[in-house]
Amino acid sequence: MFMPGFRPHTARTSGLIAAATLAAAALSATPATAISGPQAPGATSAALARLDIGNQTGDQRGCSAVLVAPQWLLTAASCFTDTPGAPLKSGAPKLKTTATLGGSAQQVVNLVPRTDRDVVMAQLAKPSGITPVPVADAAPVTGDEVQAAGFGRTHDEWVPGQVHAAAFTVQNTGATTIDLAGKSDGAAICKGDTGGPALNTTGGRTAIVGVSSLSWQGGCLGTDPAETRTGAVAARVDDLAAWVQQVSYSTAFAATQWKHAVQMTAGYYTGGSAGGTRRMDLIVVWDDGEVTLYQGGDANDPAHPFAAEYQLQPKKSIWTHAVNVTSTNTGGGTDGVVVRWTDGEMTLYTSVDAKGFHGEKQLAPHHIAEWENDARLMSAGRFTVNGQRDDLLVDWKDGHVSLFADLAANGLKKQTQIVAKNTTWTYATQLTSGSFTGKNTDDLLVRWVDGETTIYPGMNGKSLPGEIKIRPGKPDKSNWADATVVTAGAFTANTTADDIIVRWNDGHVSLFPGVDAKGLHDEIQLAPAN
Repeated sequence: MFMPGFRPHTARTSGLIAAATLAAAALSATPATAISGPQAPGATSAALARLDIGNQTGDQRGCSAVLVAPQWLLTAASCFTDTPGAPLKSGAPKLKTTATLGGSAQQVVNLVPRTDRDVVMAQLAKPSGITPVPVADAAPVTGDEVQAAGFGRTHDEWVPGQVHAAAFTVQNTGATTIDLAGKSDGAAICKGDTGGPALNTTGGRTAIVGVSSLSWQGGCLGTDPAETRTGAVAARVDDLAAWVQQVSYSTAFAATQWKHAVQMTAGYYTGGSAGGTRRMDLIVVWDDGEVTLYQGGDANDPAHPFAAEYQLQPKKSIWTHAVNVTSTNTGGGTDGVVVRWTDGEMTLYTSVDAKGFHGEKQLAPHHIAEWENDARLMSAGRFTVNGQRDDLLVDWKDGHVSLFADLAANGLKKQTQIVAKNTTWTYATQLTSGSFTGKNTDDLLVRWVDGETTIYPGMNGKSLPGEIKIRPGKPDKSNWADATVVTAGAFTANTTADDIIVRWNDGHVSLFPGVDAKGLHDEIQLAPAN
């Protein structure tokens, strides 16, 4: 029941099952193969790709795939594994893989597999000019008709060279699979169809509900004539739309010139909330005055945490004069930001969304000496127990540190000195707040000039708690002295803001998920040096 097609015509038989129910086959059978049906219409075939995997005689296999983004295909992970059901690693394919799409061929350069089903995203070397097919947003139900399409064998052709499609009826929809039965005589999924889409059309919109994974291959050329079963199993993708969007967007995120990012702050700007589906968003201020909002994903994928981007301000905007930017929440529908400008003016935007900054309030006028000349760093957070993330901590040039509690009610009128004038805090270079230690209030993270990085757990609004050192003040393999811009947020599990994003001085960007009192753990590169 294994379906990747191989060249030459010798069938792979290691996964074939002579006798068993289809349900059992879904667990132990071979992956699916090609559609024995009529040639597919142009609208269906345009976005389908033929995959040729391997470059050695006798070890080449064929699969099908569908374009879901300009540079990304959706297909079956089993196309790339030596053994059906074996795990597939992310990264470049083990074997040379050529995708032929719209009459042109190019290489597949990167694979991003699922671990819970037979699905993988395959990145093309460059974007195609073909319109992608959307992923469905609802599961098919028993009795629904779907069209399965692919480049595999038919009942009388080894290598058709064109897309064929056939109608199937949904028999059952499981957590990660869809059981299919041919709707008409001769409808079967054959070798070479693995990874091809199962398409559902509702209200005139055609979308992908699954990718072919397993099949009995009854009636397919090369199959034992005694095998008459044509049932098949597709891996569900209707519940993966958010993941597909995040993976496909990641190429644009990684291609950005991150060395020009000068400020970053995280918050819920596009409809998310703690514990909800949407992860935190990221606001980035660039050295040319452009401001970009990166929308957090709806799927938990630390390697691909963002789903889209929006320009909040164009290049050469007034934001070239933004010295500090920090996220806050003063009780509005979405989070806002506090900005300190080069002339000392302090501004609160009570809410931010994909359309821009809203509810502008002046916290301090321009040319006030303490804000224009003496303030150095600032970070907003929930540093007191007032229930909102609207307390502002400021580090001044003489080393003293102040807290302005409850900006919503007090503005900058209620100031408490929590660290007296000193020569230590003049060496602080980055501040951000997060929830790393499980305290009732936010923690403060400080990156010092020598690279030492410290967490002050559970700020109390009166003094500094005992520090936790999570990075030493000396060069090491990541050298936090090179951490140019640092911010914290809920970019993965979305229950607490315990993930850290770093823009390094060479322009590469890293995500450290699940930072806690024991320190940093995994480092995931989101963008390369530039």
